[in-house]
Amino acid sequence: KEKYDPTNPKMNPLNPQGLKPCCACPETKSARDACFLQNGNEEGKCAELLQKHVECMRGLGFNI
Repeated sequence: KEKYDPTNPKMNPLNPQGLKPCCACPETKSARDACFLQNGNEEGKCAELLQKHVECMRGLGFNI
């Protein structure tokens, strides 16, 4: 059996463009990254932005 590949549209209809994780969800990724750059890993400061990015990635079929 072929290993699941979330970037393969034939295996993952949630990602019809075949985006790789680095290119998926650019809006939530940039907001998350900016928050971490500004606040570091300070407890809870970026939790909401991180959760939005995780939800976006999962929405595209990535298992994170």
